[in-house]
Amino acid sequence: MASIQTNVLPKSYTIPSLTQASIAGPSTRRLLPVGPAYISHLRLTIHHDHDFDAHDAHLEKQRQKLEELQNSAANGDDDLGVGDEPESEELLALDPKEWKKHDYYAVLGLSHLRYKANAEQIKIAHRKKVLKHHPDKKVSSTAPQSTSSLLTGVNLNTNDDAFFKCIAKAHEVLTHPEKRSQYDSVDHELMDSQEDDPIPSTFSKTKKSLSDEEFFKTFTHIFERESRFSKKQPVPMLGDIDASKEHVEGFYDFWYNFDSWRSFEWLDKEINEGSDNRDDKRYTEKKNKSERARRKKEDIARLRQLVDLTLSLDPRIKRIKQQEKKTREAKKAAKSAPASGTVTPQKSKAQEEEEKKKKEEEEKAAKADAKKAKAAAANAAKKARRAARVAEEGDVA
Repeated sequence: MASIQTNVLPKSYTIPSLTQASIAGPSTRRLLPVGPAYISHLRLTIHHDHDFDAHDAHLEKQRQKLEELQNSAANGDDDLGVGDEPESEELLALDPKEWKKHDYYAVLGLSHLRYKANAEQIKIAHRKKVLKHHPDKKVSSTAPQSTSSLLTGVNLNTNDDAFFKCIAKAHEVLTHPEKRSQYDSVDHELMDSQEDDPIPSTFSKTKKSLSDEEFFKTFTHIFERESRFSKKQPVPMLGDIDASKEHVEGFYDFWYNFDSWRSFEWLDKEINEGSDNRDDKRYTEKKNKSERARRKKEDIARLRQLVDLTLSLDPRIKRIKQQEKKTREAKKAAKSAPASGTVTPQKSKAQEEEEKKKKEEEEKAAKADAKKAKAAAANAAKKARRAARVAEEGDVA
């Protein structure tokens, strides 16, 4: 058995006096419910109703789920080329509280697909991000250590969980059809590209015109971008310089009657859930409804202005008008052809002028003959009247 050795007290040592010692009086202090023990208490109380067996079963289920994800990734089941985009420091530092300002496609590594990403691609990208950023794989080295089963694998540093929460929110929005349509309506990339669209003042002030190549390069991708919002599918595209008259007319007829499902609920002002004032909630809802209607009206006017500008610059319109003019002239020439159905060759301008001159001379000669005949008839009538008067005078004598 080990012995404990102590040093001998020096001869000069004296026992301290306790006559001036006093006990401090009671004081009130506020204890805050924080720390690992409180976190484990809340988890056990709220999620497992103080049942340790249920809590252990939950941990085991989470462990198995994580292993399945890791195994599926190792087996190459998610080889679709999604979810592997580089992550910038700005992206990793996103605040989950500012969830309406996030680029969810960038969060899941789908920036190159965006609204074209299908459900399977979103699912696989989310799985990859979960495997990479799951809190169980990113336990902070500065976090308190505990041997309790309640804290096994739990990241007590909440800052490390921020991006994982952003991943969860991105998956929630992009897998919900209604929420995704609202988000796609005001997608960051979409709003930025619309600001770069051409406007009529650019061409009216400078009288600038576009070549055929510049025209199609400028406007083709704009209508491809806007076609996603059409309730009617498929949507006719701009086409090329050789497009038929029917295609061009069908294109403009469709876009002048464009029926859009685009909405602006995503930009609504959030209602304060902690407020019990019904008037405030009603006012906020009324304001949001008014703003949505205003944005919708502006969007319709923007698209109509874009179609007007495209029509005014379309080189195919001039070609179509020239073809229509030739068609009208051909129909007019056909109507003036002989009844037998034979088409006479077109006369030269000199021949037409000669025929016109000859016709005018014939009309002039005819008028002169008529005038002479009228004068002769008047003279004959005058002679007859004179002869009649002479005969009457002779009878009287």
